[in-house]
Amino acid sequence: MNFFDQLQTETEQQRVELFSAPIITRALQGDVTTDDYIAFLSQAYHHVKHTVPLLMATGSRLPEELEWLRVGVGEYIEEETGHQEWVLNDVAACGADKEQVRRSKPNLATELMVSYAYDTVHRINPLGFFGMVHVLEGTSISLADSAADNIRSALSLPKDAFSYLYSHGSLDQDHVEFFKGLMNRIDRPEDQAQIVDSAKVFYKLYGDIFRSLTN
Repeated sequence: MNFFDQLQTETEQQRVELFSAPIITRALQGDVTTDDYIAFLSQAYHHVKHTVPLLMATGSRLPEELEWLRVGVGEYIEEETGHQEWVLNDVAACGADKEQVRRSKPNLATELMVSYAYDTVHRINPLGFFGMVHVLEGTSISLADSAADNIRSALSLPKDAFSYLYSHGSLDQDHVEFFKGLMNRIDRPEDQAQIVDSAKVFYKLYGDIFRSLTN
């Protein structure tokens, strides 16, 4: 079994638990309000804006023998730059004040996930950050298109209020294949174990962000 498939298999339980978050279940049924959607976007902004800094930190801490992976991180940086502004533009398209979202503080659950990501990169093992990539990209591929379609239909919002979700849905398959290719080149057991362990934690922390939206 290649490492990507191993990663999928060993985190299946955590993935199921994330997808059981009530607001995800309701979103897939179109049973959400505009305020729910704006709350989701607000927290997305607060973690998406850290994606590029985290990638930069990860790349800077990789050893020379993983130069091929640093090149991959560079491609990710190019791809991910500016996505937090897409989120804010979606907020504006919903009729909310995107600058107020920019100035707001994240929920505790969001702050904890971001903090864990930085701690993993700087204190534990920079490859653990790929556990976060796995969780966020995999969740987006599985949910983004159907959730966006159902929310858009239920709330009669314009399509340009969903640029973040649609861009991370099924059209992002090439990005997932790129991630698979990188993961399948990681052969040190300790690095593989770190990515799996981190992914399990990120599933819990990301699920907590969704659960915090209904508190």
